[in-house]
Amino acid sequence: MTTPENSPQKAHGSWARGAATRGLVALPLVAGLVTAGWLLAGGNDRPAVATAPAPAATETSTIGGGAGPSVLEVSAPVKAEEPAQGAKPLETWATGLAGPLGLPLESLIGYANGELTLRAEQPNCHLSWVTLAGIGQASAGADKAGGPMGLTQAQWKRWGQSIPGIAKPAITDVNSASVAAGRALCNGGADLGGGKGWWTAVEKFRDSELFRQQVLGNAQLFATLSLDPAKASSPSTRATRFALGQLGLPYVWGGNGPDTGAAGFDCSGLTKASYDDAGVGLPRTADTQYHSLPKVPLNEEPKLGDLVFYGNPATKIHHVGLYLGNGLMINAPTEGQAIQIHTYHSKGDDYAGAGRPVS
Repeated sequence: MTTPENSPQKAHGSWARGAATRGLVALPLVAGLVTAGWLLAGGNDRPAVATAPAPAATETSTIGGGAGPSVLEVSAPVKAEEPAQGAKPLETWATGLAGPLGLPLESLIGYANGELTLRAEQPNCHLSWVTLAGIGQASAGADKAGGPMGLTQAQWKRWGQSIPGIAKPAITDVNSASVAAGRALCNGGADLGGGKGWWTAVEKFRDSELFRQQVLGNAQLFATLSLDPAKASSPSTRATRFALGQLGLPYVWGGNGPDTGAAGFDCSGLTKASYDDAGVGLPRTADTQYHSLPKVPLNEEPKLGDLVFYGNPATKIHHVGLYLGNGLMINAPTEGQAIQIHTYHSKGDDYAGAGRPVS
């Protein structure tokens, strides 16, 4: 079996940098909620190879009882640590979180100012700084003319001309751009406090499925870490960051990623590469990963970075994803689809439980 190159920093840099410009492959969801059969009965986690993808599978695709969850249920990021008000308290708050979140201090202050400004201007919008941070992260590789939030000139002209406390707003200034982006998101009485409102607002902000998934994934991670910054340096967080960087790459049967000559990953190739990047070795297939890991009690929700498995433990585990939090997983579904975020457990699926690579 071939495993990913054991150079975590090289892999993370080369695979993650291109994420913002990738196109999703046959992404099976629209506006956050569409069903599709994506796990193959009989197992889509076949023996690993690092060459070209295998021919299309001949097994029958199933929905429900023979497969894992096939939807992304509309979801907003969990409630995050609230920013402090006032210049010095805000700077203290941001100084404590910028490092754990992996964000520049100036950017985090800008995202927080965006929330605080919109909290005053449109309190019913319930905009959180983590959404703005997710947009900033997803816009990192976009056209520099759009500034740190990837605003179009039309958005900037409409929403960025008058920013409280800033004499000369500029699209390149993260404080100005965060307020403008917040106004665009909250336009029309939008309420980002719930899943449907959040998803619709981000969809209107930029019509790209990959962008919306990147915003959701990164905002969810930032929210989780803001409530427990000590987790930031953990292997589970490093693995999650790596997996988020692969959103939009294609599923490739036996794929171990671009640095091994494959265009993308299969399900267990993604989870193994994610933990390789974090310095934790895993077996190569979903079945062997399941049987090698300590189990999470079935009555407990998985934690960030846990692996979630599908199939029958007594016969074969045929699929695995990486748990993101808030009922979501990062998932390499099957041929013809992209690495994406899905709801991890739906009624009628064959969810077998979760394993914890690191305590």
